[in-house]
Amino acid sequence: MLVLLVVAGIALVLRDSPNDETAEKAETAAAPVDPKTPWTGTWATVMQDGKGAGFQAETLRQVVRASIGGDSVRIRLSNEFSSAPLTVSAVYLAKHLTAGTVDPGTNAHVTFGGADSVTVKAKGTVVSDPVAFRLPAGTDLAVSAYLPQPVGSVTQHESANRDNYVASGNQSTKASLSGLRSFYNYSFLAGVDVQNPSAEGAVVALGASITDGYDSTWNENRSWHNLLARRLGDDGRTVGVLNAGISGNSMLQDGVGQSALNRLERDVLAQTGVKWVIVADLGINDLGGADESGGDRLVAGLRQLIQRSHTAKVKVLCATLVPFAGSEGYSSTGEAGRKVFNDFVRSADSGCDGVVDFDTAVHDSADPTRWNSRFDQGDHMHPNNAGMEALAAAVDTALLARATANS
Repeated sequence: MLVLLVVAGIALVLRDSPNDETAEKAETAAAPVDPKTPWTGTWATVMQDGKGAGFQAETLRQVVRASIGGDSVRIRLSNEFSSAPLTVSAVYLAKHLTAGTVDPGTNAHVTFGGADSVTVKAKGTVVSDPVAFRLPAGTDLAVSAYLPQPVGSVTQHESANRDNYVASGNQSTKASLSGLRSFYNYSFLAGVDVQNPSAEGAVVALGASITDGYDSTWNENRSWHNLLARRLGDDGRTVGVLNAGISGNSMLQDGVGQSALNRLERDVLAQTGVKWVIVADLGINDLGGADESGGDRLVAGLRQLIQRSHTAKVKVLCATLVPFAGSEGYSSTGEAGRKVFNDFVRSADSGCDGVVDFDTAVHDSADPTRWNSRFDQGDHMHPNNAGMEALAAAVDTALLARATANS
């Protein structure tokens, strides 16, 4: 079992720009954090089978958006879907500036049990030692790591919805990578946690392509869960927002990733500091075809998910399913199933701890089986940026009742 050690030393200061004297004076060193302060997830993604190209003694620089801030940071690496061990070394955190460039004045070394290198066993995960690092909410954090040995396909999240970067050799501490090229998934980086005495806990967005941010503007963090994180911050709330969406995923059936029911423990209930889950757009991919019991089966699946979450003391916010008439997968049977599911979610005896009415937020009032054209990305299944904003606005943040970090 990995022992977590508090790293001593001088705290690092993040600056908006090396020449911004005002920002430099405004920043203060990371304050000491009580080791008893619980950890809370600030960013996460869902791991899947690795099917892309491997890496050849290269440095990966992956960029994540912190939903909440903290003065101590740790990361989680995953090798869960690989059959061979993975060795990672020279891991550094830094503030990302642009296009793979970082502020070198913020570089912080990440260790594992005090060591520079860690080997993650096949099917395993590891958590780093804590690093004293001032991470403001909304910061783009770059995690650089050197893979000293050639590896085949790694455990990954298939779509990062942003550019990540890779370059030959060990360049983890460099401000700019020499000979960099882009890649478009998250490889073996599964989560980032912070210590923040004000943190109330984390909410996990569990869903499919809409939650995964499909076709929202590249590199701009415009998915509804990113926008929800901003709303919570604007309201003075310190709630981590974690993305557990997989494009093409289903509630009931394994396919593109394990089904939501089969991945619930790993991707939701085991997330650091989780207090709530929003069950979002999963059911759309279960509907269709000639199965007229689709809606009833989805309801049964949701009931099971609610029960298991409540057993783990996690509250469940149930989202209605958005319209999909006109899309490639639409059928009248699927529409009937969507109605059954949405009626259940809105009912008084659903067992949900709150309802997020995505359907009403984005449907065409003249034809509720279709998207409002203002929000339709064009395939009649996914939202454009305005649609993502409408979905985020549909979440009543009061449903995320304030909870103490120790509750």
